[in-house]
Amino acid sequence: MIPQNAEPAEPVSQRVQTSIVTGLKKGWTGLVWLLKILIPISFLTALMVHFKVLYHLDFLLEPLMTLIHLPASAAVVLVIGLFTGIYGTVAALSVMSFSMDHMTLIAIFTLISHNLIQESLVQANSGISFFMASVFRLVMAFAVTFICGALMGVSPEMTGAAAVQVHDTTVGAMGPMLADWAAGTGRLCLQILCIIMPLMVVLELAKTFHIIEAVTRIFSPVVTLMGLDKSCAMLWMTAAFFGLAYGSAVIVDEAKTGAYDKESLTRLHLSIGVNHAMIEDPALFLPLGIPVFWLWIPRLLAAMAVAWAYSGFTFARRLYAKRSGHKKLCDH
Repeated sequence: MIPQNAEPAEPVSQRVQTSIVTGLKKGWTGLVWLLKILIPISFLTALMVHFKVLYHLDFLLEPLMTLIHLPASAAVVLVIGLFTGIYGTVAALSVMSFSMDHMTLIAIFTLISHNLIQESLVQANSGISFFMASVFRLVMAFAVTFICGALMGVSPEMTGAAAVQVHDTTVGAMGPMLADWAAGTGRLCLQILCIIMPLMVVLELAKTFHIIEAVTRIFSPVVTLMGLDKSCAMLWMTAAFFGLAYGSAVIVDEAKTGAYDKESLTRLHLSIGVNHAMIEDPALFLPLGIPVFWLWIPRLLAAMAVAWAYSGFTFARRLYAKRSGHKKLCDH
């Protein structure tokens, strides 16, 4: 018997409609927020590429190239990847003659540190500071590349001369560059729109019908193996499959709900900063002939290592604080 004061259950169709509308609103808000970051940064990057500014920034990384088993000429490719992302790196590699080992190390470095500014801003709005996100990814890119180069036994010496096209100082007309940038940015915005909107709607439907709990239970062993809190399963899956840019709306929106503690979010961001977009990004390097193992496994292992290391660090810190507090009480 239903109590007289009880409100009638909302019809399923109404709940679905409400979830769809809420998801679309959140998706649009997330898209607008992302475009405020993406458009100015991509335009600035396009100008830097057009006026060959990026090609004069290689001095920032060139002294470190030998340490990560790469020739000095690889610095310009890494700088391009830091600013323009995976596509810029693949384009640069297509006109430069590196050995397969060197291309593999460049791919590993770029997969971790690509699109550093834009993606660090996404992380800065969802649980970790911009400085920490960007510096940590850069340090991890060097560390993982160094380890992989050592395991592969790669020498930094070039086996062939780099193509001169990359260092061409000729500046073309602005008109075609602006047209290419507008067309490329437009396609990217459309792609993000087609991903964010359905993703946010699905997420709202999953919340409404309590599907997230089931998904979290299914993926909890994987998330636990990665060294992360089970509550972060949805955020981890979003970053792993869609990346930090395409999944930004979900990541930022979920992080702001207050359902995650600071330590869990920090550990998550350290992990996904190293390893995200596990499908699309590595696949872009496959046409270059780079071995599949090096495109997927080093990042995955590094992400697990940093998450578990951070867990160990926080546990040791709490233990130290507890012992210190106990000692102070005993002293009194």
